[in-house]
Amino acid sequence: MSRTVWTSGTTQLAEAETSSAPRTEAVMVEIRRRITGRALTGGEKLPSIRRLAGDLKVSPSTVVEAYERLVAEGLVRARPGSGFYVAGSLPVVALREVAPKLDRAIDPLWVSRQSLDAGADMLRPGCGWLPADWMPNAAIRRSLRALARAEDGILSDYGGTRGSLALRGHLARQFAAEGIEAGADQILLTPSGSRAMDLLCRFLLKPGDTVLVDDPCYFNFQALLRAHQIRIVSVPYTPTGPDIERFGQVLAAERPRLYITNAALHNPTGATLSPRTAHQVLTLAAAHDLTIVEDEIFAEFEPEPSPRLAALDGLARVIRVGSFSKTLSASARCGYIVARPEWIEGLVDLQVATNFGGPSPIAAELVFGTLSDGSYRKHLADLRTRLARRRREMLAELGKLGITPWTLPRGGFCLWCRLPDGRDAAAVAQAALRERVVLAPGNVFSVTQSAGDLMRFNVAQMDGEVLRVLGNALR
Repeated sequence: MSRTVWTSGTTQLAEAETSSAPRTEAVMVEIRRRITGRALTGGEKLPSIRRLAGDLKVSPSTVVEAYERLVAEGLVRARPGSGFYVAGSLPVVALREVAPKLDRAIDPLWVSRQSLDAGADMLRPGCGWLPADWMPNAAIRRSLRALARAEDGILSDYGGTRGSLALRGHLARQFAAEGIEAGADQILLTPSGSRAMDLLCRFLLKPGDTVLVDDPCYFNFQALLRAHQIRIVSVPYTPTGPDIERFGQVLAAERPRLYITNAALHNPTGATLSPRTAHQVLTLAAAHDLTIVEDEIFAEFEPEPSPRLAALDGLARVIRVGSFSKTLSASARCGYIVARPEWIEGLVDLQVATNFGGPSPIAAELVFGTLSDGSYRKHLADLRTRLARRRREMLAELGKLGITPWTLPRGGFCLWCRLPDGRDAAAVAQAALRERVVLAPGNVFSVTQSAGDLMRFNVAQMDGEVLRVLGNALR
């Protein structure tokens, strides 16, 4: 076989070093480029470790690590005593990002799919999380360094069935400050907030049951309930909470098993539950034997706490769920459920059966380390101030386009707005997607499809380019 020349690889390695990329990664990039470009074909032998190290002017140990990591990826095969070979068949989608689907029908999963699959060049004012540079990355890195020195069990073993005791104790103290008496034994850590909701659906519902949600509501509530074959009914949401008259009518007529809601900074509207509405909701729930699941994922964005159903109810018929993805990290997946002790016992068994334990011990310790960092409280305060300023700025800019707020939220990053002249938000979102901007049209949040001219904007993900594309889409 003729000798493969790697001179272009030398140039790429030099460029990689200039950008501070590790040499191992640069070697891998060059080999991947040749494989995907068919300069190296399936079954072809790769250069020896010593020869490639000489060609690329790196150490033999760098080449060994690059080859071993490519073996782990499945692109290369190791043959003991013979060397390393290109894998016989390459993945159908080899080392490329899957772009958002422009022709996908707009449904409750549309925004999630478009946002999660978006490439680095796409803008995501429709997504439900903050940009990476808004997060407490310095504190997260300190926690990661501490994790590197953790005992082996944290790094290698399954976690306990309830999750980290240290993190549960931290949460118990936080809830006590809100007036919720819940010991660590009443808190179950889960792999994410969405997983917490999934567990509750499995534990409390069966196919064909009826669940009440707000209209509009977080779109993934709808997607999850439909995955469990649950019948969904809805109640209109107002700037002070659910329409109480309609709420009572739905409970009497439909007899739902659960009501799922956001009490603090409602998603997508940003509305705040009033004390009067909160008490009326709990009174009606008691009269109709209704269990309430209160998702508090946006609660820490509030400047001052609003009424919490879990605190007013004492966890008698209210279950609290939450996670840390909005204020800490969406990458360190960890959620929680707070409920009556007997329910937690059943949920623990169910989580063992379906997940063999709670969240990754690494994720739980990372979250606990960051929450315990002395800088986290300041991070939250700075975040609230920064978001308040950005909301004011974006309200002014959106107003120039004729876009008006449905209500003025007390905190958070969501603005629920009405488009001018009854414009179809779905059509605007499709037009913006063609220019690589992901928006969140109103009807993905609406069970009754009554939010056609409304749209949720994430102010932290907006800039001049988003406003330009949005203006073009509205023309």
